[in-house]
Amino acid sequence: MPTDRNDISERAPRTPGFAARAFFVLACGIALALPIARASGETIDGLSGKIADARDEAEALNAEIEEGVVALASARSDARQAAGREADLSAVLAKGEDRSAELGAKLDEARAGLVATRARLGRAQDALAERLVDIYKSGQPNQVDLLLDAEGFDDLTTRAELLGRIQAADRALAQRVRSLRSETADQVERVERAKDRSDALNAQVSAARDEIAATRAEAEAEAAALADARTAQAASVDQLEQRMNGWSEQVQELEQVPAEDADAEVAGWSDFGEWSIPVAIVMCESGGNFSALNPSSGAGGAYQILPSTWRLYGGEGLPHEASPPEQHRVAAMIWADSGPSAWVCAG
Repeated sequence: MPTDRNDISERAPRTPGFAARAFFVLACGIALALPIARASGETIDGLSGKIADARDEAEALNAEIEEGVVALASARSDARQAAGREADLSAVLAKGEDRSAELGAKLDEARAGLVATRARLGRAQDALAERLVDIYKSGQPNQVDLLLDAEGFDDLTTRAELLGRIQAADRALAQRVRSLRSETADQVERVERAKDRSDALNAQVSAARDEIAATRAEAEAEAAALADARTAQAASVDQLEQRMNGWSEQVQELEQVPAEDADAEVAGWSDFGEWSIPVAIVMCESGGNFSALNPSSGAGGAYQILPSTWRLYGGEGLPHEASPPEQHRVAAMIWADSGPSAWVCAG
């Protein structure tokens, strides 16, 4: 299957069979007119190169994991700090809402008091109005009438003082009710302003809490993403290690393969049959199924070609949906460019 050599985690690791290794010997040994022993040495070199590349990639992934651990710790710390700040603001907001409720109750009480004071003022004004009407109807007594009706100077003085006290009491009552109404109105205004300030402060605290809650959510999401990435990277490192172990075993096997056995296997792998690449590779990749599809990598068709490689060589649609002649055509071009190195089964 054509693979991107810079992304060796594209497919799950597969251990090539002896036939794949022997074919690589054929491609490198016979084509260069070198002995099988020499070809086997180059195959080992190829595997060693893969191991070295995988090791470099594993080291790079490990470095990324270390960086991810630091970033994850930072994101979790940010999330904890934001959560603490959010809790503090929620507590402040709760107290502010309680204060606003208290002010609202006081405002209702003050407004009710203002209504009652206005009623008292109205009653006092009505009483004064009735008194003025009575005085108007009976006439305002003057000093002459008081003198003539008085039974002496002491009586006159008493009558004048009493009349003055009644008038002063009327004026004082009206003034007191007016002052009380003014005081009550001022109190209502003060409570209203205090409640408005409390409501405005609560709105600011609520907005700040919402903002810090969004920051906390972002930090938690970042921490979750970093944790997932670290898990995926660790899995990739495990896969690389498995591949390196498999390739190391293959190297050991190749070092022990007798030349006559390699000759026999090479003879078998030189058979293309009706395919564009050796039959053994096709059978290893897909079993000859033109509709085969690898759900993890997306490679499809009898030759298990990646969609990106398929499009690179002029293929339309998806490999596993193409006709057999089209799959043959694209595979032949890939083979001409890359040979067996484009397929995992070929080692």
